[in-house]
Amino acid sequence: MSLPNSFFDEAHLEDVMSTPSPALLNDIQKISGDIMILGVGGKMGPTLAMMAKRAAPDKRIIGVARFSEPGLKQKLQNNGIECIEADLLSRYALQVLPDVSNIIFMAGRKFGSQGSEWLTWAMNAHVPALVAERFKSSRISVFSTACVYPFVSVKGTGAKEDIKPTPLGEYANSCVARERMFEHFSHQFQTSGCLIRLSYSIDMRYGVLHDLARNIIQDQAISLHMGHANVIWQGDANELAIRSLLHCDAPTRVINLSGPIISIRQAALGLGERLNKKVNFVGDEAPTAWLVDCSLADRLMGKPPIQLNTMLDWTAAWTKQGQRSLDKPTHFEVRDGNY
Repeated sequence: MSLPNSFFDEAHLEDVMSTPSPALLNDIQKISGDIMILGVGGKMGPTLAMMAKRAAPDKRIIGVARFSEPGLKQKLQNNGIECIEADLLSRYALQVLPDVSNIIFMAGRKFGSQGSEWLTWAMNAHVPALVAERFKSSRISVFSTACVYPFVSVKGTGAKEDIKPTPLGEYANSCVARERMFEHFSHQFQTSGCLIRLSYSIDMRYGVLHDLARNIIQDQAISLHMGHANVIWQGDANELAIRSLLHCDAPTRVINLSGPIISIRQAALGLGERLNKKVNFVGDEAPTAWLVDCSLADRLMGKPPIQLNTMLDWTAAWTKQGQRSLDKPTHFEVRDGNY
């Protein structure tokens, strides 16, 4: 599939983001059994589910969520995805879900964590324990976050998977708890699993580049307090998450998932040039940031093909057109762990 210069609308965007590559078409045939996505209603879930179905039309692709977003359930069903409404905090709801060979766990809570930390811990620690016990016989790929790592030098290659998680803030620590719950039950039941420490997926409607472009178009200063980050095109993240099912192990393993490290300053200047807008900055780049080394994922599944310049082109065009935003800032500039 040739890459577009820009996207006409959200339907076109989601079509491109859910188009499987030859590598995925090959790998998904090696994944035995059907796939169930828990927490399919989030930012990435719908296009990941659609990509899985397009890659394997003969497999059952099941999406589980509360489906609070109007129209989402019908859209997924129109794309061949079986939808089950369920509250994952309910043991009963989990018990009546079908037994499926492959689970992609995407449920979690970040935004609004401050002030209701109790719910954040319930979603990020209690739900994983319930799911890991319920699906102990399945293969489970779990979405986690690079925020579990401590800050590392911006002059290095990023945190490798063997660095001990010692993060700041309740949200990030609840994410460590999520990982520990899946690890515990993997040790107890020999469940095959993979913890995907994702860093900043890029969609035109949200993400680090989206946040930068909105600030630039609104003449707001760009914070450089977190001066570097890893970013990955959401279509690539979707694909690699599905393919990670082939790389699960018992006890569960960790794989960092993102693209190369970028400079926030240089990305903002690139967007400013494309938007014909002056870029204003505030603060200075810190010597450390939340950064990950993705060499393991690159060796196992290949490097993400969509490059930064393409993402900058797409983001600028989307912003110029005044296309929709999800209004969910990443807060990538936050250094104290409070969201």
